[in-house]
Amino acid sequence: MQYPSRVRIIDVGPRDGLQNEKQPVASEAKIELVARLHAAGLKEIEVTSYVSPKWVPQMADNHAVMSGMRREPGVRYSVLTPNMKGFEAALLDQPDEIVVFGAASEAFSQRNINCSIAESIERFAPVAQAARAAGIAVRGAMSCTVGCPYEGEIAPARVEYLAGLMKGIGVERVDVADTIGVGTPRKVQRAIEAALKHYDIDHVSGHFHDTYGQALSNTLAAMELGVWNFQSSVSGLGGCPYAKGATGNVATEDVVYLMNGLGIETGIDLDRLVDAGAYISGVLGKKPQSRVAVALLNKRAG
Repeated sequence: MQYPSRVRIIDVGPRDGLQNEKQPVASEAKIELVARLHAAGLKEIEVTSYVSPKWVPQMADNHAVMSGMRREPGVRYSVLTPNMKGFEAALLDQPDEIVVFGAASEAFSQRNINCSIAESIERFAPVAQAARAAGIAVRGAMSCTVGCPYEGEIAPARVEYLAGLMKGIGVERVDVADTIGVGTPRKVQRAIEAALKHYDIDHVSGHFHDTYGQALSNTLAAMELGVWNFQSSVSGLGGCPYAKGATGNVATEDVVYLMNGLGIETGIDLDRLVDAGAYISGVLGKKPQSRVAVALLNKRAG
């Protein structure tokens, strides 16, 4: 099996990981988390989102976080912008990349943002255009590419359709996201193959949730196709809102441990990453959700 020789990881913990936390997290703690992710060697970090604080109160401090953190050279900072109002607010904080999102499921699109897939992409078209004009990269998060909480299994043709729409509005790279974590390796590969009809391998990433414990298997399956970009969340931050009590994003620590075992370069210091996860878990009053972090922290304590 020929896996990539290196893998690039985007840590989405500060944004995707924290956004569903009910308790407010201080801006200073978010800034410290970003700093610790830098220290661990992360070169891409999804920092915050510019959505209405009415819908996502946890991200109401986007400007404070973006303006308060120290930027490191060579690190790409991305933010989620759902509309032009969000983009215009984000522009003041000069992100390196904006993220727009769309679902491969019509039912999910209707329930989540009250419009069809095609309509959602039309809404994002001016955002993507404005970002490109401002020299800001554009990434497209494609949710529910394997399964949907309302429709069940999603056909690869739906993923291909969504990827084509995103390509059409100028989205430069896409995430194939198993949003509810129901994917298994072959299903994930079919979703990725569908995205590859419109994007080359360097511009497709895997975003796997671990609801059913399949995220690392799905990561390996993606790498078998040549995928070398992945999203994960430090300490496994972020639950799955559609599966009560279930885990959400695969933990960055677990992905890095896997890559280290395969001899695949990530540029990430696992011990420092564990420290970052332990820090934010402490802030939240939780135990780390990463299996690797728990094992290494127990080993240190012993």
